[in-house]
Amino acid sequence: MKTVQEKLDILNTTDKIKYYVAFSYLLNVRPLFKAQLLEYFDFDIKRAWQADEKDLAAMVENLEISIPRNFLSQRDKLDVDECYKKAFLDKNVKIITVEDEKYPPLLKEIPDFPLSLYYKGNLDDIDYSCNLAVVGSRNASIDAKLALNNLISQLGNTNINIISGLAYGIDAQAHKSAIENNLKTIGVIGCGLDIVYPAQNKYLYDKIEQDFGAIFSEYPLKTRPMAGNFPQRNRIVVGISKGTLVAEAQLKSGAMISANLTLDYNRELMCLPGNIMNPNTEGIYHLIKNGAGIAINAQDILNQLNWGELEQKEQVCDCELDEVEKNVLDIISIEAKSFDEIIGSTNIEISQLMITLTELEIKGLVVQNNGKYYKAK
Repeated sequence: MKTVQEKLDILNTTDKIKYYVAFSYLLNVRPLFKAQLLEYFDFDIKRAWQADEKDLAAMVENLEISIPRNFLSQRDKLDVDECYKKAFLDKNVKIITVEDEKYPPLLKEIPDFPLSLYYKGNLDDIDYSCNLAVVGSRNASIDAKLALNNLISQLGNTNINIISGLAYGIDAQAHKSAIENNLKTIGVIGCGLDIVYPAQNKYLYDKIEQDFGAIFSEYPLKTRPMAGNFPQRNRIVVGISKGTLVAEAQLKSGAMISANLTLDYNRELMCLPGNIMNPNTEGIYHLIKNGAGIAINAQDILNQLNWGELEQKEQVCDCELDEVEKNVLDIISIEAKSFDEIIGSTNIEISQLMITLTELEIKGLVVQNNGKYYKAK
């Protein structure tokens, strides 16, 4: 049975969360102002929410900032308790605030940090100190996807987390490669957690939520994926991370916005080189010319982020392997290979190799990437 103090603590916590939730419903108020308002009132979220005209005038005078138009009238239209009820109509939705231990530490360092994040999934096994953001073109080339997949596969079975935006192209490939290589991954979206956008990525949403990390949003349920939400989303992808890897980007693109934010936040910026004839690499080579690091393998990333040598988690298998299985694992232990490449490196019959690869997948020792390439875990 809970003590009176424990009950009071729960009430106080819920009361505070209600105000964090209410702030998330101020969709037309820029995140920077919300962060400045909370800091001005020494992270007293209730006091920040209840600020009056006199308080705001003093804040303007001290910080030399402007107050968003109609801020008070927008705020006063919201019912704090009603916002709280609407925010958790989906029972799988949880929330962390800037006060919580599970809130990403690096995200607190950016000037326009989100006051709170809604999420689905599990944050317990995520080591925030090893977050790598991956951004790039939504119309990514096959070559870029394969190169990114190869690089992420080299990071497989480590404690590195892949952070991206769950969009088409490079984002989807980053999450998919993370999942296939037993890495935790966080997707940051620009709409409410009840909306899957784009709809084609539903299987990624489900896999991440169930087994491989979490999906973050600063927006409450039923918030549509409006164009203006995505640049704001980008600051979270970058802000969570120690560094950002750009894989294909036109000169004017969301990926370049993320690259510039990376530099603004004093984080490490790296680029995956590509075909110079592809217009999607114009941004890549612009960044490289201006000092961005080049990443062609996993060790390049580890070196730039000062993460040392690659240490993969030990894979425990209590199953017996025959000589054919050992031979196949040896061939695909360094890099992913296609079925034909494995055949070319062995004297195994096609039917036998199909059986062997299936058995190794069942045993959890091999993953299939992009439906074509096989890689040892």
